[in-house]
Amino acid sequence: MIVTRTVLKNVDHLIERLGTSISWLLPIMALLVLAIVIMRYCFSIGSVAVQELVEYLHATVFMLGISYTLKNDAHVRVDIFYRSVERLTSAYINLFGTIFFLFPLCAVIIVSSWDYVLSSWWILERSEERSGIAFVYGLKTLLLIMPLLLGLQGVVIAHREITLITKKLRHPKDEVITNNDE
Repeated sequence: MIVTRTVLKNVDHLIERLGTSISWLLPIMALLVLAIVIMRYCFSIGSVAVQELVEYLHATVFMLGISYTLKNDAHVRVDIFYRSVERLTSAYINLFGTIFFLFPLCAVIIVSSWDYVLSSWWILERSEERSGIAFVYGLKTLLLIMPLLLGLQGVVIAHREITLITKKLRHPKDEVITNNDE
């Protein structure tokens, strides 16, 4: 159990650091968009590589930030009913969603993307534009990294919810708080 807790803490720490790190890409991306607009409309200069770099940064923020968003419970959900339920009920909902929706989704993404990413690496796929970025295969690799990180965060969430549920089953008299009280 100690190894499991250590691994789970390491996964949690990894995703926290990753989310914090990639957040620095957002101001860089905003400055690049500003530079593109100024270059294009003030100086009539265009750069395919800089435009593709903005796309790469956007994809990176989205694909690597999704597990951080899940970790911090900042994803979109129908909160009308969820926010008023007891913490134990939300633990069951989170566990159910993780097992029956998150894990299968991650598996489907990995299985359906595997050949696509491998073939891109096999040919060292480049941009279709001559002056574009020559690292398309690296960008496509995010299709495998994203569900892997999301699945790892799902394991952390499932463990947390199972721990809460089993603790409540062992000690049913303990007070159960609602999600609003946390």
